[in-house]
Order: sequence, then C-alpha cells, then structure tokens
Amino acid sequence: MSTLKENWRVVALVTLLLLSAIALFVPGVPPGTSDTEGAGAADQSTNLQYGIQLSGGTRIQAPIVGTTAEGVDVAPADETALEQSVSNRLGVDSIDVRASNRTETVEVFARNVSESDVQSALEAEGYEPSEVRSGVTRETRENMVSVINDKLRESALTGGSVQQVSSPGGRSFISVTAPDRGREELIGLLEERGVVRVYAVHDNTENGSYVREEVLSQEDLRAGSAQRSETQGTHVPVTVKQSAAERYANDMVEAGFGSGSTCRRSDYDHDNLQNSQADCLVTTLNGEPVFVGGVDPGLGQSYQNGEFVNNPQFIMRTSNMSEATELELALKAGRLPAPLNFDNAESQTLSSALAQEFQQRSLLTGILAVIAVSLVVYLRYGRPEVALPMIVTALSEVFILLGFVAFVQYPLNLSHLAGFIAVIGTGVDDLIIIADEILQQGKVETGRVFQSRFRKAFWVIGAAAATTIVAMSPLMVLSLGDLSGFAIITIVGVLVGVLVTRPAYGDILRSLVLDED
Repeated sequence: MSTLKENWRVVALVTLLLLSAIALFVPGVPPGTSDTEGAGAADQSTNLQYGIQLSGGTRIQAPIVGTTAEGVDVAPADETALEQSVSNRLGVDSIDVRASNRTETVEVFARNVSESDVQSALEAEGYEPSEVRSGVTRETRENMVSVINDKLRESALTGGSVQQVSSPGGRSFISVTAPDRGREELIGLLEERGVVRVYAVHDNTENGSYVREEVLSQEDLRAGSAQRSETQGTHVPVTVKQSAAERYANDMVEAGFGSGSTCRRSDYDHDNLQNSQADCLVTTLNGEPVFVGGVDPGLGQSYQNGEFVNNPQFIMRTSNMSEATELELALKAGRLPAPLNFDNAESQTLSSALAQEFQQRSLLTGILAVIAVSLVVYLRYGRPEVALPMIVTALSEVFILLGFVAFVQYPLNLSHLAGFIAVIGTGVDDLIIIADEILQQGKVETGRVFQSRFRKAFWVIGAAAATTIVAMSPLMVLSLGDLSGFAIITIVGVLVGVLVTRPAYGDILRSLVLDED
C-alpha cells in the first residue's frame, strides 16, 4: 500500500468533500444563510440558493433615464457650480445633474428634459458640447449596478442579482433578477432612488419667516439598524462622518439649535413652510419627511462646545417600523444615481410551480446522466474496481461544486445545472484517459512506470483543461446572461478536477494496480 504521504491528493479530496458538506448542510456557515426563509432558498435542509428558473421570481430589464453631453471641458473646481447652474436652468433637482472633468461629460437624469434642452443650457453657460445623446456614461451604469446590488443585499433579497446588458442595437439596460418576488414588489424597491436629506428648519430672524437649510447629505451619514424601544419608539441611529461633523455642528449653532429645540411632527408643514410653528430637524426620504423632531438640550450644547465632533451620533425617530426600515436601507445602500425607465422595461415572471417542475426535471436529468455514464464506464472496462472509483471521483466533483456555490451563495439556475452536467462529462473523459493510458499500455510493474504513464496522461488532461478555460473565459466576463453562469460552473469544475479530483483518482488507481502486482 502507498503511504499517507504518497496519497496526499486523496487526503486533499476528502478534506474538500468535508468542507463542502459543511458549506451545504451546516446552518449559517456560508454568509447570508442565517435566515432560512430568505428569498431564493432551495429548502431548509441545505444552504443552496436558487435563481428564478428554479424557485420562481421576476427578471426586469430597464433602461436608465438620462441624457449625456460629451466634449464638455469643465475644470474640476467648476463641476459643482456647473451642476447647480444647469439644474436651475432646466428646473430639475441638483442631484439629477452630474458634471465630470475626467470624462468631459455632463449627464442629466430627468425624464422631461430633451437633448436640445441640455444643449441650450450648456451653451447658456458658455460650453459647446461635441455631442448630446440619449443615455448615460459607462461610469454611471457601473455605479447603478453597484448601488442596486447593495439595495438587494440590504433588503434581504437573497439570490438577487443585477448586471448590465446590451441590445443588438447597442442600447444598454440594467437587468435585475429577484427570486421569489413579484414584478410590482421588485419595481417598488427600485423605483425609489433612496435620496436622504437632513434639513434644519428654523425662524429667519431677519424677516420672521421660516427657512429650510440642508445641513447633511446622504454621503455624510452612516446608519445603524432600525430599532424599536419603549423609551424612543421606532428609530434609526445615525453617525455623522468625521469629515462633515464639525461643519454640521457649526451650521446647527448658526441656525439657533445650540440650546436645543422642542418640535413635534405637527409643528412642521412640509408643503407650506410658513405654517410651521417650531424649529425642527427634518429628514426626508425621496422628498417626503420621515423624521421630524427637536434637538435635545444636551445635544445642542454639544454642538456649541465642540463635543459633538468627538461623538457625532444621534437618532432619527420615525412613525413606524416600515419607515425606519426604508430609511436604514436608503442610508446603507446609497441613492441610485439615476432613475430606471420602467415604462420601457421588459420583464419575465416565473411561477413557483413551474420552477418546481424545472427542479424535478433537472434532478431527473442529472440522475439519468450519472446512470448513463456509469454504464458506459463499466462496459468499457468490465472491472468494478476500476469503474466504481471513477464514478465516485466524478460525482465528488459535483459535490464539491455544490459546496462552492452554497458557500458563495451563488443562486443556481438551469444554465448552472447544464454546467454541472458538462463537468461530469469532461471529468469522466479525463478519468478514462488516465485509466486507458495506465491499463492499456501493458503491465504496471513498478511505481516509476505508473508515474510515467500517469504524467503522460495528465499532460493531455491539462492541455484540454487549459483549452476549456480559455474558451469559456469570454462567456464568464461578458454580459451574456445565463451563458455567464454556465461558463463559471464549468471553469470552476475543470479547476477542481485538474487540481484535486483527477490527481486523487490517479493515487487511487496506483494503489489498486500496484496491489494487484
């Protein structure tokens, strides 16, 4: 028998199988599996996540609302001023205009603004864009994908995914997939941009009217988890970033909050500011107030004496837990750079019943594939001691792959299952190459002879694996929908096979052949 040192590849294979079993069956081991009722969960017995094709759900492809002017040479120091000037001329919110010196572009994210409107506004500011077109820049699209990913994660949409896709005509879309969610629910999550602003509403001592001044933006805040307590009700604890804490404290003192203030929600009139009756700190989400309150005298005093800068924290009380959760989500995920145009969106909805049918058929297909491969291998060799380890080794690749996708929480769809079947096929092909090279070339008399034949077979396997990886790599990185999932599973399976399972089968075959001799 070979020593343990000689069989280290088998030990590595067994270790990977144990780790895969832990990732698959131990609750809470992979990230994001503590809640077994999350969307896209296969069931409560494993940590696998299913995409919409195997669990039901919705996929929406929608274009980004926006117009881009190119060839705008704006100095970095003038970006903010240009954004404000263009937004004033177009009558849109300043967050809907983005000027960039790096890309020499100005983008406007508003539905009711035409290309000629943007052209005229820039010309009025002294700029001559080389082109004004519909659509947004690549940087904005990438930012959209990042923020939507954060929204899906923070909203507990387990298995949700987002990517850029392009139509044959070159138009870009954002494709969002949400297992176990309906179309209206998904649109409800995405149509709100999550814009958070904090205002100081106070009496203007010059003319006695109330004014509303923005003292904190979304980028200045970090949010804790939404909470409910008997003393403070539903609220979200927030921390002001150090870069903004001192400025915020000074602004609050200048606005007259240095001694605190008493304000109830009924004291503030959002639609008619002059009907307000007290100095208030107001937080709005997508333009609607979610937190209206006064400033505790102790907090006001910390604004004045500078202590707030050392501990820049306070709470935002809300009317109910739903508002608190929405506020937390917006602060943690960030705001969408631009809205999505759901009027021109394409959607695909798959029922849970049909998804269950796909699961059953996929399982049946996998079982039939294993049976067919097993029969072919047995007929090829007629020796159970050679064929059985071959089948077990091939199936171990599938089990390790399942552990991998469970650990990284990669939602399985039909394309991924096709990748699993491809891995079984290529894996058995490689194992047959190993067995043929060793058993069909005459008697194996020594370990040196075995190693020479195995090395020759492994060169063929390695070259085939490299070819497969190179061929699949473009599919993995390009925005080709389900083909990307197929490529990822195939590449990972090939790497597991070449690095672990096929060398381990060589060690097993070595033990069998040399024992016979």
